Amino acid sequence: MVLNKSNLVVDPSNSLAPELLPTTAAELRERRGFRFVLAATTAMMAGASAPSPFYPVIQAELGFTPVMTTTVFAVYAVALLATLLVAGSLSDHLGRRPMISVGFGLLALSVLLFSHAESATGFIAARVLQGITSGLLLSTLAATVVDLEPRNRPGTAAAWNSVTAMTGLATGALIAGFVLDRVGDDASTAVFGAFAGLYLLMAVEIWHLPETAPRHHGVWASLRPSAALPKEIRTTFLQSAPAVFAGWATGGLYLSLGPAVVATQLHRTSHLPQSLVVTILAGSGALAGYLIRRRTPRTITLYGTTALAVGSACTLGALALESLSLYYLAVMIAGTGFGTAFSGVLRSITPLTRPENRAEVLAAIFVVSYTAFGVPAVVAGLLVPHLGLATTTNWYGTVIVFLATTATLLRRFGSHV
Repeated sequence: MVLNKSNLVVDPSNSLAPELLPTTAAELRERRGFRFVLAATTAMMAGASAPSPFYPVIQAELGFTPVMTTTVFAVYAVALLATLLVAGSLSDHLGRRPMISVGFGLLALSVLLFSHAESATGFIAARVLQGITSGLLLSTLAATVVDLEPRNRPGTAAAWNSVTAMTGLATGALIAGFVLDRVGDDASTAVFGAFAGLYLLMAVEIWHLPETAPRHHGVWASLRPSAALPKEIRTTFLQSAPAVFAGWATGGLYLSLGPAVVATQLHRTSHLPQSLVVTILAGSGALAGYLIRRRTPRTITLYGTTALAVGSACTLGALALESLSLYYLAVMIAGTGFGTAFSGVLRSITPLTRPENRAEVLAAIFVVSYTAFGVPAVVAGLLVPHLGLATTTNWYGTVIVFLATTATLLRRFGSHV
């Protein structure tokens, strides 16, 4: 997936193999830059999921209410969305290297703030800053991957962007859970200190790579947010909205409450089993996105929504049986839907959108996406003190099953794209 106000490429049907035989110094630099940007995307997304295993720890140590914990999670999504809408195309005007360098410098600061926060205000401030910088980097890195994709493999950038993002989400939570079990009280400093160091290294290293987007005028005009639905895509968009909402709400559920569910409902106090929820969800999403990439958009969306419905229903059964292994299996099924439903929707809508409307359509899609990512998690946090985590999780899962099933039926009997 490529996210940029001026460019949207969604065609992961080609091989992911990079160019094998660069023949000039320029091609060697481009190949090195391509690999670096993929690694940078993975690292950025790893930092986004790394806080998830810490949420139960923070809640216990600081006495946070469930709604405060989910708010700390959700403000990241809100800040990221706002940044994408306002500043998503800044790198087209200011250059890729300056934006990536500044972005990783600020990202290092945000994770250090998170590791040293001791109050709700501190955690929220750190996550807001991380969301803002991730919004800047997400669009810039995605565009840079397109700029540097191997010349003999056109179209591979979209697949690489999707796979690296999911891989990063899977890796960050896994690392955090592992370190929490091994280091204990100093885990936050160890995890986020390492991320900060890596981000600062990337902020410097980017200056050794070629600039792919020279500066040009129009920077102030680019800061004007816009979102619209042209007539030719409204029907497809409305039919696809439940799929987008279900997929991103699934991600929000597991990243915000997944570790707590394993700890309290499945009675696993070790942090690694808790963090595996996020790792399995994102890892299976990355694998499914790669394996199904050659199918039609309609087939990809149908598979994704069906997997979301089946996987979410199975998680409810696994929780009722208090079976961790069945829960992991159900999360894996849901994860394959998480990794495919959204990309199928994008590939359905993109061919119907005129180039001059892509930025506005993209903004509309991501308003739905990040609303689904953050708002249901906060609502769940409000309900937990009154209904309990088990009941709240069951209601949340039931809503996802309903939305995903609705999306499947709409795509099956509605749009043929």
